[in-house]
Amino acid sequence: MELIPFQTINWEKIEQTQHKGEEGTAFWKTVQYDGLRIRLVEYSAGYIADHWCSKGHIVHCLEGEFTSELSNEEKFILTKGMSYVVSDKLSSHRSVTTKGVKLLIIDGDFLRNDL
Repeated sequence: MELIPFQTINWEKIEQTQHKGEEGTAFWKTVQYDGLRIRLVEYSAGYIADHWCSKGHIVHCLEGEFTSELSNEEKFILTKGMSYVVSDKLSSHRSVTTKGVKLLIIDGDFLRNDL
């Protein structure tokens, strides 16, 4: 993993990519380092992820509200100011939002559970 010197991220200058969900669209702005990914993600109203994810994340809700559904049928509602964290392969989860949401998502090698 590379060392990262102090730097700022101007999200306005980061290119946005679109990712279709089962319903709705996710818009990502991504900064990638060796072993670390930082994303500013917005889900459109009515968004439902198109897959169950087993990757580890730190997710912080910046605006709006979403539900993190686990494959064991548990559901957690996160609103502005709330976060969740999970390591790789410890739960399958997906995001759902009715009104839309803006998230800061951080993931990388430090969340691997096979080290």
